[in-house]
Amino acid sequence: MKKIVLFGFLSGLFFFSNYLFAQAEPIDSLSTPQSKFEDSFYESLKHKGMENYDKAIASLEKCEAIQSDNSIVYFELAKNYLSLKKYNEAYENFEKVTKTDPKNRWAWAGMYDVCYETNDYNQAIVIVKKLIEFKPDYREDLVSLYMNTQQYDKALNLINELNQTVGKSDKRELYKAQILQDAKYQGSEKANLLDKIKQFPKDESNYVELIYMYSQSNQEDKALEVAKQLENEIPTSDWAQVSLFKFHLNNNDGEKAVKAMNIVLASDKIDNKIKHRILNEFLIFTKNNPQFSNDLDHAIGYFDNDKEVKVAKEIGKFYQNKKDWSKAIHYYEMHLKTTNDDMESILFLMQAYTENLQFDKLDKASEEQLQLFPSQPHLYYYNGLANNQLKNYKKAKDVLESGIDFIIDDTNLEINFNLQLGEANNGLGDFKKKDTYFSKANALIEKQKSKK
Repeated sequence: MKKIVLFGFLSGLFFFSNYLFAQAEPIDSLSTPQSKFEDSFYESLKHKGMENYDKAIASLEKCEAIQSDNSIVYFELAKNYLSLKKYNEAYENFEKVTKTDPKNRWAWAGMYDVCYETNDYNQAIVIVKKLIEFKPDYREDLVSLYMNTQQYDKALNLINELNQTVGKSDKRELYKAQILQDAKYQGSEKANLLDKIKQFPKDESNYVELIYMYSQSNQEDKALEVAKQLENEIPTSDWAQVSLFKFHLNNNDGEKAVKAMNIVLASDKIDNKIKHRILNEFLIFTKNNPQFSNDLDHAIGYFDNDKEVKVAKEIGKFYQNKKDWSKAIHYYEMHLKTTNDDMESILFLMQAYTENLQFDKLDKASEEQLQLFPSQPHLYYYNGLANNQLKNYKKAKDVLESGIDFIIDDTNLEINFNLQLGEANNGLGDFKKKDTYFSKANALIEKQKSKK
């Protein structure tokens, strides 16, 4: 809970001094009660300035004995007790001030400080409601106090009131999202948003919130209805297209879905998470409607600068899991045009070439990558495999022998190297070496089995 800083009391010190001593008569003797009061009061200020709060309190108690109805003395006592974390005494003295001077905002603020420090949020609510009379900004504190005391209905009402009167804030929006996770508050909030839409039909934000709430509660029909209403009221709204995209997709209207999708993906107003969701939905649609593959490729271009999700790569993995190797290759190649040092994607691409029996491409691509990553053993393996399949056995043997020394703690890769070296030597007619490498591979396989 954000706390408003309240103790700007020193600015009023001269006022307090004048108030204390304005009625003092000319003094001839230092032994008068007034002079004793003054001495003790200034002594308390001196001790407080040196953080000797106990001594400051002792001096103030002398002042209290002389002037028992002086609210400034109680105020100073309260501040010193608060500095010592003697919260009960601090609260009592602040309260004494408010009883004699109900309009003393700083004393009410001191009581709030005590409540805040002791986590007495229910009493803090009582105090803050009083402080709001002096300064409306305290309504922000009241929201936090309602949240801390789990009075979510009151918090939600106040949040909506503040949003309308002073504008939204990130903190209040977080509180609101927290409250609306509970379904019992969603009904009233939906009704509130519907009323706002009637009052302010050109305010896009109310439609957006309502669309989101309906979508979260699986009320897609109502979300679409609001989106259409938004489109009618604000034809240029990007947010309307979010739900319209879903509607067109469900109706199998690919052309209208593409149009809505492109508006959403190009928009600066719409969160990337929503854009990713839309692209994923269109990806699934495209799998069954391949005539829209070019539109999918175009959509991926909107994410070229996305630092969090490499969209083309993720689509490549999607098709790889479906064993659609041609499409996986297409999207891995697209991804590597903008991120050419992503070794995981490079190896995914090598495997996709292998599964798709594109050994010419595998040979060329692995050889090019070896120029950039000469110590990456997997690239030697894929290049050796490609050349064995192309019957370039001598080249396969040389590259595999060059790469095997780069293997570190990877038994599966070592097995595959030995198998490919066996194939290369078999192709070259060196059957003795063929048997040696196949035997090494078998020994590693047996060793692997024994560990399981």
